[in-house]
Amino acid sequence: MPVSNSLRSLLPVLILLVLFALVPLLSPSNRFLSLAISAGINVIALYGLSVLFGQTGILSMGHAALVGIGAYTAAIVARDFNVGFWLSIPLAGIMAAIVAALIGVPSLRVSGHHFVIMTFAFGQLLSIILTNGGDYTGAASGLDVQQPVALFGLSMDVLTHYYLMVVSFVALSAIASWAIINSRYGRTLRAIRENEKLAASLGINVGRHKIGAFVVSGIFAGVSGVLLAYFLRHISPSQFASFPSIYLALMVMIGGARLLLGPLAGGILVAFLPELLNLDPVESRILYGVCLIAVILLLPNGLIAGIVAGWYRFFDRRPVQPNEPAVEREGK
Repeated sequence: MPVSNSLRSLLPVLILLVLFALVPLLSPSNRFLSLAISAGINVIALYGLSVLFGQTGILSMGHAALVGIGAYTAAIVARDFNVGFWLSIPLAGIMAAIVAALIGVPSLRVSGHHFVIMTFAFGQLLSIILTNGGDYTGAASGLDVQQPVALFGLSMDVLTHYYLMVVSFVALSAIASWAIINSRYGRTLRAIRENEKLAASLGINVGRHKIGAFVVSGIFAGVSGVLLAYFLRHISPSQFASFPSIYLALMVMIGGARLLLGPLAGGILVAFLPELLNLDPVESRILYGVCLIAVILLLPNGLIAGIVAGWYRFFDRRPVQPNEPAVEREGK
């Protein structure tokens, strides 16, 4: 695949993120910045879920649990070992990746809705474990995170500074996701997604690559968890149970899991649409359900993919899919 073609999928994301980085110049409210930070943290986790779901074809309803693993790892190592923010990021990423690999093992034998139910149950199980963890996990009340965060001498306790740091992490996540999509490994994952038996017959170690996809998604989720823990300064088990995982799956399905703009669009829409429409939590859930049904029926590949397809259909051009398998392209 020519580099120029593959870069076309990354440039719009980077341009948008540069524009987002300029938002503090407009002196936005603290509420707006808080929503934007929460959306950005979700987007980082969504990029990991898009590797698993969009590239490999495996839907997990336990992704928020992996975010929780990262968040609790950061909180525990800060409390017990005085480990700060920057060192907790690789530690949380590794821990979440290990747990993700363990979650991925059943996918070697179970697939479809059976596996979705298993991952849903894992989220509930983690919540129960954390709730009954006593003083170690803070039980139902959770844990506080007191370690300060600084970067280049700037305190991240300032909301604007934390916002810019999250935007930077989103950019790094997008670049990492783009690199995976356009690598040989990404093409192998898509081959497994399209026809697992055919991929295995060609000598691809399907099991190893599936577990690898879970590990990658776990790393993204772990980093997201650290950012969430240090942003909220307090975490509790209810934040990482099954229903938050449903919201993450909702975001990635609405935005689209196969294009780089998809997770970004899904995270922003789910975070800001209820705010723009002035909806209460119950009305927001109804809206999310309606949006999901509309996307499934009208835009099965997500909102961004639908917009791109409509654009090319309007101009009578076939879209170049940066993550489309080479075999498919040649066969069309």
